Amino acid sequence: MPEYNLNVLGMDLSFRAEASPDQVEQARLLLENRFEKLRQHGRLFSKEKLLTFLALGLADDLVQAKSQLREYNSRIQALLDNISDGTSVEEENRES
Repeated sequence: MPEYNLNVLGMDLSFRAEASPDQVEQARLLLENRFEKLRQHGRLFSKEKLLTFLALGLADDLVQAKSQLREYNSRIQALLDNISDGTSVEEENRES
C-alpha cells in the first residue's frame, strides 16, 4: 500500500491508502479549493468551524452520490428485468 506525505490546509499529513497518487492529489485539491471558497465567505469563522462546514459539505455530496448510485442501479436492474422477461422498453412505453 503506498504511503503519502502531504501538506493539506497547512498541516503535514502522512498516511497509507489504496488510492493512486492522482486520486490523492485530486482529493487534496478539492479540499483546498472548497476550503478557500468557504474561507472567503466566512472570514470571521475559526479554521475549525470552516473545516466542520467543509466536512459537512463533502458528507452531503457523498450522501447524494450514493442516492444517485442506488437510483441508477435500480434503473439498470429494471432494464435487465425487462430484457430477461422479453419485454422491450418500447413495448412498455406503448402500453403506458
